[in-house]
Amino acid sequence: MAAAVATEAPFHVLAVDDSLPDRKLIERLLKTSSFQVTTVDSGSKALQFLGIHDDEEGTSPASVHHADQLEVAVNLIITDYCMPGMTGYDLLKKIKESSSLRDIPVVIMSSENIPSRINRCLEEGADEFFLKPVRLSDMSKLKPHILRSRCKEHYQQEQEQHQQSDSSSSSSNESSSPTNSSSNASSSPTNSSSNESSSPTNNTGSENSNIRKRKAADSEEILPQTNILKNN
Repeated sequence: MAAAVATEAPFHVLAVDDSLPDRKLIERLLKTSSFQVTTVDSGSKALQFLGIHDDEEGTSPASVHHADQLEVAVNLIITDYCMPGMTGYDLLKKIKESSSLRDIPVVIMSSENIPSRINRCLEEGADEFFLKPVRLSDMSKLKPHILRSRCKEHYQQEQEQHQQSDSSSSSSNESSSPTNSSSNASSSPTNSSSNESSSPTNNTGSENSNIRKRKAADSEEILPQTNILKNN
């Protein structure tokens, strides 16, 4: 029985390095680790690929080389530190300053083991700092950063959905309140008018009763006088 098996799309990594041999090496290592790869040779081209245009360098998007033709979102960025024009540190800062890109994990590579440089990149938001030459064992450190980013993204989406549902429920409650108050207000004049209309009826009835009582008293006074006249 043939069944269609849904396979998860590979994670997409954007590799940035001005050195062609280093770009080829990182591309081969990433593909060997089942990553989808796009490589560019400068920070400005990386920004163009990500949808952010750098004003300092006028480069053409056509110069971006796609290692794979699938158009998918970038799940991780790995960049060299020392590059002409825009350094890897500058690229890192621009990515973290973007509201739409700041959650993408960034890994910095360098052939120089300078602790102050490493610490500065990590403090700015880099997830890893690799020393060149990059090895295949380093690729296993990338996926946990991608998975953490995915979990964070899903959590933020759930929070936004909860906020939207709460706001919609509060709006529905507010819209129902004027209806209740208006119905109460409309019923009040009816009740008051009914009370007012019933009051004259009650007053008239009491007046008629008093008149009957006075007539009965007058007739009682007249009857004894009539009997006295008959006896005489």
